[in-house]
Amino acid sequence: MKRLYLLLSIAALVSMFWGCASTPVVTYGNPDQVETVTADFGSTDLQMIAEKMVNSLLASPVLSSGNRPVLYVQHVRNKTDEHIDTESVTDKIKVTMLKSGKVRFSAVGDVKDELVNQLEFQASSGWVDPKTAKSIGKLVGADYFLYGELASIKKSAGRVKDVYFKFTLNLVNIQTGLIEWADEKEIRKQAKKPLLGE
Repeated sequence: MKRLYLLLSIAALVSMFWGCASTPVVTYGNPDQVETVTADFGSTDLQMIAEKMVNSLLASPVLSSGNRPVLYVQHVRNKTDEHIDTESVTDKIKVTMLKSGKVRFSAVGDVKDELVNQLEFQASSGWVDPKTAKSIGKLVGADYFLYGELASIKKSAGRVKDVYFKFTLNLVNIQTGLIEWADEKEIRKQAKKPLLGE
């Protein structure tokens, strides 16, 4: 009986340790830490692109006039062969630009249907106090819109993988159709496979 109890106890301990060993250890890291897990597009690339674009755009004559123009952001085209959430790049740029206090952004591109529904509800439902209801035709039109693309070139030779990314962003005057500002950020990354292993 003691032997059976001992075997069951050992089996329980082994299964407990086995379960612990197969569970990943999760830790928090610094979001500003350079990410070098792979040569694919990563958080550090996103941060470098956003910083370069924001600094360049804030220094442009369009934004240095102090008029706080209204901007609209068109989605950035992903011309790479990776699945990259380009909206994360434009969101980072948008948030940083708003914090500067030098621009305003139109939300029409992101939430047009919600805005229209809310305006129609306030105007015609009878549920909203007419004194506080917002009227149709008062949305602020954008002065400029941002559009861009992210492209990449990948090369491999032997154990070496080389990836080149280029992010381009343009600011267009909606009234004239002229590109008032443009800039690009280039990133090159290399990964070398070890001799042994994968």
